[in-house]
Amino acid sequence: MRYIFLLGLISLTSFANAQTFNENIRLNQIGFYPQAEKIAVVQGSDIISDFYVLSTNQSDTFFVGKLTAPIQSLYSTIKTSKADFSSLTRPGSYIISIPTLGYSHTFRIDKNILSEVSKGTMKAFYYMRSSMSLEPAYSGKWHRSLGHPDTSVLIHPSASSSSRPSGTILHSPGGWYDAGDYNKYIVNSGITMATLLSAYEDYSAYFKNIQVNIPESSNALPDILDEVVYNLRWMMTMQDPSDGGVYHKCTNAKFDDMVMPGMTKEPRYLVQKSTAASLDFTAVMAQAARIFKNFNKQLPGLSDSCLKYAERSWTWSLAHPHIIYDQDKINQTFQPAISTGSYRDGNTSDEFFWASCELYSTTKDVKYLKQLDNIEKVKMVLPTWNNVAMLGVYSILKIKDELPEAYSEKKRIMKATVITLADKYVNHAHKSIFATAMGSEKSDFVWGSNSNAANQGILLLYAFHYTREKKYFDAANTNADYLLGRNATGYSFVTGFGAKTPMHPHHRPSIADGIVEPVPGLLVGGPNPFMQDKCIYKSTEVENAYTDDDCSYASNEIAINWNAPAVYLFNAIQAFMKEQRIDDKTETLITTKRKS
Repeated sequence: MRYIFLLGLISLTSFANAQTFNENIRLNQIGFYPQAEKIAVVQGSDIISDFYVLSTNQSDTFFVGKLTAPIQSLYSTIKTSKADFSSLTRPGSYIISIPTLGYSHTFRIDKNILSEVSKGTMKAFYYMRSSMSLEPAYSGKWHRSLGHPDTSVLIHPSASSSSRPSGTILHSPGGWYDAGDYNKYIVNSGITMATLLSAYEDYSAYFKNIQVNIPESSNALPDILDEVVYNLRWMMTMQDPSDGGVYHKCTNAKFDDMVMPGMTKEPRYLVQKSTAASLDFTAVMAQAARIFKNFNKQLPGLSDSCLKYAERSWTWSLAHPHIIYDQDKINQTFQPAISTGSYRDGNTSDEFFWASCELYSTTKDVKYLKQLDNIEKVKMVLPTWNNVAMLGVYSILKIKDELPEAYSEKKRIMKATVITLADKYVNHAHKSIFATAMGSEKSDFVWGSNSNAANQGILLLYAFHYTREKKYFDAANTNADYLLGRNATGYSFVTGFGAKTPMHPHHRPSIADGIVEPVPGLLVGGPNPFMQDKCIYKSTEVENAYTDDDCSYASNEIAINWNAPAVYLFNAIQAFMKEQRIDDKTETLITTKRKS
């Protein structure tokens, strides 16, 4: 509903100025693109009334609309009403006001609204770097000394071989800390690297000009690829050159205390090789090989090396298809016992599928397509670290006419799977209490639920590219709104971005550095009704089981595989919006007084 009147200024009533902030008016705290859908929801109220979009000083009214009738969640007692002000396109800063309730967080309408949070989530990977000091020039007040050089890492007895017996000292520097802890895991690096590499592969022209102030920003490589290379070179150290197998992780025997990286002194180990780690490694190296082929001048030989690494780990995996990293079993035999993140994956069919898709996409060698013969047996669901089949689907669907005719039906099945999932998310967004694709199933709310929201957004963007149907893009955008404040908790889940953001993430540097604000750009895990950490939660309802407490690793930890899809989602939306013609016509002010 749009009201357009002659430009003018009329002071609002004293009632308007007496209103107070009400955090139950939930919206994207960063803001909206001029031509995008703009929705806020009011949580916990049964009122049906007018709402107003005002200037931040509450003196001018730019939009009047009516709240929808309240609807209730399928999973909880939460009710919401919707405020749709999509037709307001005038750039500027605003609040939403509801006379009987109060007003919202300030938000902006701007043609580059996600630019800073897009860069922030990407810059977060620099803050996660291991084996280097973070200098003030690049990290500001979050600078820190070098931690975990990993230049003297021990072969754990579980990884002992004739060429590398237990206790052998190796170099394994670099890479990113995985999450709130200081260990480095190949399995979780797999999906993280794939997501960042795909972001660049899908939006290369956009990323060419995106700089986030990292030490490599002045070189001839896009910053997102500089960051990827930092972790890629660590991953290379995790392959045993004698046979091609890949160690599962580089880790302490137990988690470090809540101290800064430079304070840790515990020995580090490379543990048992695993099929899942080797296949994740294969897929990443294969994808990296085709991307860095375009950067031979900047990185001579890297592409060729990546492909050799991929082929060796693929060969090892074919010879060792069922080596599962079972930490409990390992600890019954070998010492010291390992109690850090397990990333145990007992089913590697999805890893075989993904690795084969990446190898074929890079080499076009038909021998890698054999894994597609049994595609009906592959569980193609939203990507997670322990089910990566959909990553292979994305890569195969990028190949237009380069699959043999015999596999055209397999490709049709893959595309249909993506569209079916996307349609489910679109349909849910229309009836959701938060008007988001997120929450189409109760199972969306698990450990790392925010990564589900981001990954759903990515899938919807792929559906948009396949079909060019705007409904998929709009639904993807709703999940950006979800992550940035339009959710049951009222938090923008990215540290440092939004009016209400997590201040106490389960992240060792943010806890130990003595700085009030946590490291910025980190996406926390989000609502998780299983609450495995046993912390105190204000609410145990499905959509609201979140606490901003550093004890809460089940809802408030950070992780590289959660940040990566946020990087993709925010940057992809920003990239697409920059390509569109922006209508610069501005709204005139509404000169009528609001009802009191």
